[in-house]
Amino acid sequence: MGNSKVYLIPNTLGEETNIAASIPSYNIDVIKQLHYFAVEHLKDSRRFLIRCGLKHKINESVFIEFNNKSNLEQLDKIIAILKAGNALGIISDAGCPGIADPGAKIVAAAHRNNIAVEPLVGPSSILLALIASGFNGQSFTFHGYLPREVEKRIKKLQQIELQSAKNKQTQIFMETPYRNEALFNDILKHLSLKTKLSIATDITLPTEYIKSKTIKEWKSDPQPKLHKRPTIFLLLG
Repeated sequence: MGNSKVYLIPNTLGEETNIAASIPSYNIDVIKQLHYFAVEHLKDSRRFLIRCGLKHKINESVFIEFNNKSNLEQLDKIIAILKAGNALGIISDAGCPGIADPGAKIVAAAHRNNIAVEPLVGPSSILLALIASGFNGQSFTFHGYLPREVEKRIKKLQQIELQSAKNKQTQIFMETPYRNEALFNDILKHLSLKTKLSIATDITLPTEYIKSKTIKEWKSDPQPKLHKRPTIFLLLG
């Protein structure tokens, strides 16, 4: 595939996801024609190609790892490939590239160099969690990862709860899976009983769990096991 263009290729949200239900056939057709890929982690991208039935692409393609540890030299290398008239696909570890994802830096550089960008349709855990929550889908804010330090995390939670109550705006955030339960406990302990909390875990996987309740209800009902399970949290004050 020629002509300089960046294709944003969504990955599945987990290895047990049904590929046919998550990844359109058009995406597979695009991948088949690409020779260059910028990937967050090579191992995860290889697994994705294998699940798509494209194992042969691993040896036929050029992969450039680009993640939070990458430097400007690696970004320049990617832009040079594009300027030479090549198309390139960006593959995130999970979901859509560019959202809480280093691929956004490549996209920004492409725009600065007048290189076309084409986003492909695919799963986004953030949007899927939002539409399944029953919360305000017209006004919402995504905060990404909250602070790791307990005091800062609690302060941030209280701030976004106030923001949500004031503006009737859905607040969306996430955590590294092994810290999910600590975050969940902080929410139950420090936020108002009237605040609504939606938890979306293992989205698109066989173990998918999505529930929306008030903090008061979460405290009194059986609580889900969230440890090491990809989870999106949503608040509505």
